[in-house]
Amino acid sequence: MTTISMRKQNTRLPPEVNRVLYVRNLPFNITSEEMYDIFGKYGAIRQIRIGCNKDTKGTAFVVYEDIYDAKNAVDHLSGFNVANRYLIVLYYQHAKMSKKFDQKKNEEEVAKLQEKYGVSTKDK
Repeated sequence: MTTISMRKQNTRLPPEVNRVLYVRNLPFNITSEEMYDIFGKYGAIRQIRIGCNKDTKGTAFVVYEDIYDAKNAVDHLSGFNVANRYLIVLYYQHAKMSKKFDQKKNEEEVAKLQEKYGVSTKDK
C-alpha cells in the first residue's frame, strides 16, 4: 500500500536509490528459497545472487523489478534479524564496489614498477 502511495505522490528519490541491493552479514547456510521468502515480501524480484566463495560468503545481491520495492525493502530489512544475525541492506553502488578492486590492482602494479625501476617510496 505504501509503494502505491509513494508513486502517486511522484516522490523524488535520492540519487543512490536503485533496484539493486547489496546484502551483508547473511548466515552462511541461507538458501535462495529463504532469501526469496524474506525479500519477496516487498515486491517482485528479478534476481538473487548469493556469494559462495571465501571472499563473498555471507553476502548477496538482490535485484528488484521496481525501484520503489527496493527502497521499501531497504527501509524494512536493514537490521532485520535472520538466524541471530542482523542484516545490512545497502543500495549497490558500482563506483564504490569497483574502487576496492581497482585499488588493489593499482597497488600491485605500482609495487611491480617500483621493483622494476628500483624506486623506493620510503622517506629519506
